[in-house]
Amino acid sequence: QVQLVESGGGSVQAGASLRVSCAASGGGRIILGWFRQAPGKEREFVAAIGWSGLNTNYADSVKGRFTISRDNDRNTVHLQMNNLKPEDTAVYFCATLPWLTSKIGTYWGQGTQVTVSS
Repeated sequence: QVQLVESGGGSVQAGASLRVSCAASGGGRIILGWFRQAPGKEREFVAAIGWSGLNTNYADSVKGRFTISRDNDRNTVHLQMNNLKPEDTAVYFCATLPWLTSKIGTYWGQGTQVTVSS
């Protein structure tokens, strides 16, 4: 059983930066990713990172602005979000994925709110 706990959400203005983190336990060598869900919309894939941290995958909407990284010593994955836009407003969920290009999570965290105002 994998447990995921997100942290670091908040409210910022457009153009600002924010980092969300996820502490994982119980999973071993797992692929981790981030999804988000805006009000009234379906949950969508944001980014994923392989066990070594060398391989990553991003949604087109965040490429060049978001960076996913992981610290395996601390079993933590981070999502650094730069140049935030109002359309990035959503609840951000950490998840495990069966493979790097999967858009379906297996285990989920509880989510953390990110709000970007214009």
